[in-house]
Amino acid sequence: MNLEAPKKFAMLVEQAKQVADNFYRPISRKYDKAEHAYPKELDMLASLLDGMNEGASESVGAGSASKRSGAAESGGVKNGGNLSAALGAMELCRGDVGLLLAIPRQGLGNAAIAAVANEEQLERFKGTWAAMAITEPGCGSDSAAIRTTAVKDGDHYILNGEKIYVTSGARADSVVVWATLDKSLGKAAIKSFVVEKGTPGMEVTRLEHKLGIKASDTAAITFTDCRVPAANLLGSPEIDLKKGFAGVMETFDNTRPLVAAMAVGVAAAAIERTKELLAGHIDANYGTLPLNASHAEATLYRLEAEWEAARLLTLRAAWMADNRIPNSKEASICKAKAGRVGNEVTLKCVELAASLGYGEDELLEKWARDSKILDIFEGTQQIQLLIIARRVLGKSSAELK
Repeated sequence: MNLEAPKKFAMLVEQAKQVADNFYRPISRKYDKAEHAYPKELDMLASLLDGMNEGASESVGAGSASKRSGAAESGGVKNGGNLSAALGAMELCRGDVGLLLAIPRQGLGNAAIAAVANEEQLERFKGTWAAMAITEPGCGSDSAAIRTTAVKDGDHYILNGEKIYVTSGARADSVVVWATLDKSLGKAAIKSFVVEKGTPGMEVTRLEHKLGIKASDTAAITFTDCRVPAANLLGSPEIDLKKGFAGVMETFDNTRPLVAAMAVGVAAAAIERTKELLAGHIDANYGTLPLNASHAEATLYRLEAEWEAARLLTLRAAWMADNRIPNSKEASICKAKAGRVGNEVTLKCVELAASLGYGEDELLEKWARDSKILDIFEGTQQIQLLIIARRVLGKSSAELK
């Protein structure tokens, strides 16, 4: 196995690292305290990313998370957009998770469009900033329980329902909305629609106050007789009872490794900073067995081992997506592992740094708060374990609940 990142991504990784260290961290605390204030500094960064992506063979953001250009076409192993997006997210989240989520045109909805849109839609929605709207007041982790409806009316669909916890829901140019065409047909009838900002009947009703990622807006949105062009339905409009939910759920195969990469990034930041803070008190040279090391050294050894496992699982799932290898199980494995590790590492680092870790003079306490959401959105820890169990045991969602 080659466990190193491809050399062609070395410049991308270094640029992301520079952004995290020199751009994100200096403004991180400012926007943590100014919740819901839009970080205008990100406009310049978004323009730089657009320039980097223009004409490039590999993109650097969420919009590159697609399985279209894989090994099936090239005839060999491919390191593509999913892997580059994961590597970039890891480095950027060493700086600030909330600021990464707030970058224009790099929303999770962009990854959804990249995953399931047809060629015409890819071109039409190129350059849009897309949020993702799945969760509802009565439907959290069970995406199949969605109650927002989409009724065909000529060349449009009429959407009615409410979505909550929509990341970038107030700022984004458009929202990818999950809705059902027919409640009686269950999850097979759920489709995703691109609803553009300003569409009559779509209203942002509130912004949530959160534990972390405060630089990112999290909105509740209602849809009341909201008319959406039929051409904005992503993928096939046909209800395939055999394929069921698989078409829409394919989005998660691309986005879950991205969220896992965010958790890997924030955990890396915490480990690095803790080592710096404890440099005069420990000698983490890896030559001492954990049983003979101090408690702090042994703890760091264990945290780094967990972090490395999460990192490799994440890169594997992203690489599989690039090569069109079914990765639903692996996407859930890396999300479950990285989400848990991100929480554990950041909280343990706060503990190891004692009063320094708990105070606002350091970013450690902020990273600990930010990391929690990464174990929740795009499917909670419990849901990931359920999906993994179904794949391992060969059970359907009806057989194993």
